[in-house]
Amino acid sequence: MNILFFLLIAYLLGSIPSGVWIGKIFFHKDIRQFGSGNSGTTNTFRVLGKTAGTIVLFMDILKGTLATSLPLVFHLTNVNPLWFGVCAILGHTFPIFAKFKGGKAVATSAGMLLAYSPPFFIYSCCIFIICLAITSMVSLSSMIAAVLITISTFVIPYIAPWILAQQDWLLHVIAIGVSAFIFYRHKENIQRIKNGTESRIPFGLNSSKKNV
Repeated sequence: MNILFFLLIAYLLGSIPSGVWIGKIFFHKDIRQFGSGNSGTTNTFRVLGKTAGTIVLFMDILKGTLATSLPLVFHLTNVNPLWFGVCAILGHTFPIFAKFKGGKAVATSAGMLLAYSPPFFIYSCCIFIICLAITSMVSLSSMIAAVLITISTFVIPYIAPWILAQQDWLLHVIAIGVSAFIFYRHKENIQRIKNGTESRIPFGLNSSKKNV
């Protein structure tokens, strides 16, 4: 019963709609009515600006970290902390506090990795940043990074155990599932990428500044 209770807490933590609440409280805007209509970090940057976007990014990461840390904080034994991270991810993408319409799972998944393995979190962030510097597109970088990180969960324990110490079947399954979900949630972005109309950030090899 304790485990089920804390799994519910993890889901509720993930359900906190950071972008929606920041927008409504401080900007009197519902970001779901602007930009891409998404409530996640990227649309917050686009609609509300850098400060709000940065705050939402850290809040969404923190949700995953806090949820995954629940077993350690409350001394829950014989349970993989990743289960709590999964609940936070489900909360983020299907938040009960925002009519089950949430973000795309990227930042909260990163927060789960931060609690599970800080070195692997740093490694994953580096992969994303490199992809972003090359593509200048958050959406495309998220999808490429998701695939590379998933592959890394299988490979890194063999070649760099100081980053990820051991094989974990649940991590493999979650990585595959989250990657598939990220691609699904980015289906409209994929179409815009094909059409050459996807939004780009103002830095990187293919930045928006080069299209002006």
